[in-house]
Amino acid sequence: MSSILVELTANIVSSHASSVEMTSDELLQEIQKVYAALKGLETDIPVEEAAVNKEQTPVLNPKKSIQKDQVICLICGKGGFKTLTRHLNVVHNMKPGAYRKQFNLPAGIALAAKSYSELRRQAALDNNLGEKLAVGRAKRMAKYEAKKAAAPATEKIVKKPKTVTRTRSKN
Repeated sequence: MSSILVELTANIVSSHASSVEMTSDELLQEIQKVYAALKGLETDIPVEEAAVNKEQTPVLNPKKSIQKDQVICLICGKGGFKTLTRHLNVVHNMKPGAYRKQFNLPAGIALAAKSYSELRRQAALDNNLGEKLAVGRAKRMAKYEAKKAAAPATEKIVKKPKTVTRTRSKN
């Protein structure tokens, strides 16, 4: 093994492991992947198809990715996000639905830190947004019903023109 490759691999994996919690098996797999990728770059041999495959395995357990104060991306392992939507769009060019589908996450799970979600929920409660939403919906429904009821009354009644029948005089 080249000592430079081993050193680079150690630096890359240690920096990744410092931000993401990994088991010893995951750490060994990561070392092997990074070393193989660096070796492939050195010898100009393409990296294995499996490493480039779209169906990636998550960096960590999906249940552990949504934490109290941060969300960690399962694709790249980067953490520290309050919400994941913008990161997915900008970095991975992916919509949240595709992300959920790729990692088999339920549709109802929020891609936001739990503390952030709770903060937003409390702000909505403090500002009575639920009541304001209900009032707005009621007004909109009342306008719709009034428009629906007024529609038949405002329709113009079109009468058929009387047909004039002419009689011919006999000459």
